[in-house]
Amino acid sequence: MIHNIKFRAFVYESEDIDEISQAILNLLPEAEIEAEEAEGLMEDKIIILSGVVSKKRYTKTFFNTLLEWTDLDKLNADLERKIDEKGNWFLRFDKADALDEIWTIIDKGDAIHLKIKIAAFPAKKQIAVDKVREAILSD
Repeated sequence: MIHNIKFRAFVYESEDIDEISQAILNLLPEAEIEAEEAEGLMEDKIIILSGVVSKKRYTKTFFNTLLEWTDLDKLNADLERKIDEKGNWFLRFDKADALDEIWTIIDKGDAIHLKIKIAAFPAKKQIAVDKVREAILSD
């Protein structure tokens, strides 16, 4: 059902890169994390952690855990808003909670960003929404 999961998190100067890496691994244990340095608006150093998880068994494990550890009603209600026209499902997880192995989906703020490509043919929003909704409701 999922082609791949792209992830990204920003590590600010006040944060520990190892902690944010661990928060990512708590969501995606098999993730291979790449780090890139960037500069913020105030010339502060930011490290961008990112990568892609593509193996089916890992994306399936992620989805099953998501269904187990999150509010399914909220997940279902937000589908139309969080899936784009190309079938990408955008989720944000609270970084601090992820470090504590708690899967809290948030709409704004400091987060681990996931872009989940739903396997839908043709790759259209409504087909992706229907596939994810069916999986949520059948759980």
